[in-house]
Amino acid sequence: MPNNNAEPVECGFGARLSAAVAARGPLCAGIDPHPALLREWGLSDDVVGLERFALGAVEALAPELALIKPQSAFFERHGARGIAVLERVLLAARDAGALVLLDVKRGDIGTTMAAYAAAYLSDGAPLAADAITVSPYLGIGALDPAFELAGRTGRGVFVLALTSNPEGGDVQAAVTRTGATVAQSVVDAVAARNAGRRPGDVGVVVGATAPLGALRLNAVNGPILAPGIGAQGACMADLPEIFGVAIRHVVATTSRDLLRYGPQSASLRHAARRIADQASSLLGPMAGQRGGGTPG
Repeated sequence: MPNNNAEPVECGFGARLSAAVAARGPLCAGIDPHPALLREWGLSDDVVGLERFALGAVEALAPELALIKPQSAFFERHGARGIAVLERVLLAARDAGALVLLDVKRGDIGTTMAAYAAAYLSDGAPLAADAITVSPYLGIGALDPAFELAGRTGRGVFVLALTSNPEGGDVQAAVTRTGATVAQSVVDAVAARNAGRRPGDVGVVVGATAPLGALRLNAVNGPILAPGIGAQGACMADLPEIFGVAIRHVVATTSRDLLRYGPQSASLRHAARRIADQASSLLGPMAGQRGGGTPG
């Protein structure tokens, strides 16, 4: 990748994700080492257990799947040593050929947002990932430092738009002064940033169990991350009906429903391949793959 002061790269995150999905299927595996899963794997809830869990999951999953999504909070709870494990996870996943989406959900203003961007989107940063999640609720324009740095370094940004937690509706379904919901205004802003790129490097997060209602996603021209498969109640088979014509943009995300097949590496790898194949048969190619197509 180019340095952080270079012009935007030709092969951005959207193109790299599309290629990975074409090769490995539209499935993202969450690496969520929370205490219950550590116990299920027979591991201690400490840095030793964290490292064995996280690196074991990456060893099994990263060679199989397009996208790996470590949840930063579960590493941060162990302090500096947990962050050191996260650094090793990022390197191991990339070495195995997977793209890494670091789930940090950062969102702030001015120099603080610029510092978050530098931490995760700069070339050479210890916690640099292929993409990160961000929260737009200080205004999507406040995220410009992340969008700009990601564009210069060939990385991606996924913006929370419509989440599946019941508390989110009070904010995300609220109507703005333009008449659109907050969630729709986020989607529209992402679509505007992706204009002229096929596929775009900026994605949205839309929960598979969220009340999509009249949310219009077909013009986003970038990836749609759909968490909630399995333990949160969403079913892979329901995604085409849920997302309609936007399904070609969707990357389904699962964590606990997949990780329960561990700690045996072979079992975890087999489950990942099976679920990825199911996702491929249901979701179809992302926009821009195999010559692309026009948004619906």
